[in-house]
Amino acid sequence: MLRHTSSFRRALRTDLTSSIVVFLVALPLCVGVAVASGVPAELGLITGIVGGLVTGLLPGSSLQVSGPAAGLTVLVLAAVREYGLPVLGLIVLAAGLLQLLLGVLRLGRWFRAISLAVVQGMLAGIGLVLLTGQLYALADRKAPGSGTANLSGLPDLAGQVLGSPRALTALAVGAGTVAVMTLWKRLPGKAQLLPAPLVAVGGATASTVLFDLPVGRVDVSGLMAAIQPPALADLGRLADLGLLATVVAFTLIASAESLFSAAAVDRLHDGPRTDYDKELMAQGAGNTVCGLLGALPMTAVIVRSAANVQAGARTKLSRVLHGAWLLLFAALLPDALGVIPTAALAGVLVHAGWKLLPVREFRPLWRDHRGEAVVLAVTAGAILITNMFEGVLIGLLLAVVKTAWDISHIQIDVTDSGTGPVKVRILGNATFLRLPRLLDTLEALPAHRPVELNLSGLRHLDHACMSALRNWADQHNAPVAQPERSPAPA
Repeated sequence: MLRHTSSFRRALRTDLTSSIVVFLVALPLCVGVAVASGVPAELGLITGIVGGLVTGLLPGSSLQVSGPAAGLTVLVLAAVREYGLPVLGLIVLAAGLLQLLLGVLRLGRWFRAISLAVVQGMLAGIGLVLLTGQLYALADRKAPGSGTANLSGLPDLAGQVLGSPRALTALAVGAGTVAVMTLWKRLPGKAQLLPAPLVAVGGATASTVLFDLPVGRVDVSGLMAAIQPPALADLGRLADLGLLATVVAFTLIASAESLFSAAAVDRLHDGPRTDYDKELMAQGAGNTVCGLLGALPMTAVIVRSAANVQAGARTKLSRVLHGAWLLLFAALLPDALGVIPTAALAGVLVHAGWKLLPVREFRPLWRDHRGEAVVLAVTAGAILITNMFEGVLIGLLLAVVKTAWDISHIQIDVTDSGTGPVKVRILGNATFLRLPRLLDTLEALPAHRPVELNLSGLRHLDHACMSALRNWADQHNAPVAQPERSPAPA
């Protein structure tokens, strides 16, 4: 009994300290993601609170932590620009209900069937869009909009920054934030007890206040004022195909990111494994509540989840308490957000965007699995050029085509002894993708010789190849027309 009480107290103590660590990591990220998404900073905190107090209580994955994620920043920004902030809640609400339905239908485990190259390409595309967009925010400038416009506008941005002392000051604050976050991991272990995002943003905020630097600050409207529940009059907008596509994109990307995060977190600890269907329902419940409050969509976030595990968390209590600390901060210290420089938050997201790029992994992937590397690069580029939803669809289509090409491998063995029939043996999977090679080989055979075709080694023969083989056989076996003879002379 005493041993059980002692272990319970020890778990409670570690969960309490872990929750504080996660809160300190989540606070700047919640605010930064909201600002980058073009919505009030308080909406990011609301999503973090719901991620702790609602999703954190539900079964699924016991140690991963949910909240607003940088991975959805691009989608949210585009949705707010196209449909307006009041409709964001409706989109998130519909996505949450759809996640609940997918969980009830036990489809959570199927998200693990998505090509890893597409997932890495999706994350890389998000990283590219974040980088090209947040470079403007580093200098207190507004990004043009799309990924290509942001990319093409970088030379003009450089000219504006060099000619503006205010922009140079903001850039120094943002660059300093990135430098602190990059170098923090190289410090001794005891120094890293404080999360790098908190130290970087805290240092930038202190410098801005101390020296009264002329840089942009976070706009503060108050927690209750930021809440915008969806209006009943907007429900009819769900009939808009464009808005429905946005809902589907939110659902698929948020679900995939959460479940991939769960798989990664499971590798970090030896506790209970994730129930993917229950975790999908937990994410759906959280997004449903976020939608009713008009807040940002949520996903499970690997940065916070890893911090939670590394801090020694043992139960879901730590993630629930982190939501409580966020609520207390938002309720008691709302004005503290107003002193945070936006350039510092942009620096946090620039750092996050860079970490999403598979810089080290791409070269060995290109060397060993070139097709997968092409899928990754095309997916990332398509997201940068088009948008998140279309880019992922292009990546998935390319992955399917690549897989079809890989599995349709055939081997054609031709044996010609000089006498008798030519023996042709075909092995593997004969699909339309290999039809040109198959016909080229058969049509190159001697037309006047009999051919013995052995198809016993085929594992699959599709309709296109079967029809082509029949046509070739009919033509090859057709009798050769004999020339007409002139009548003999009388």
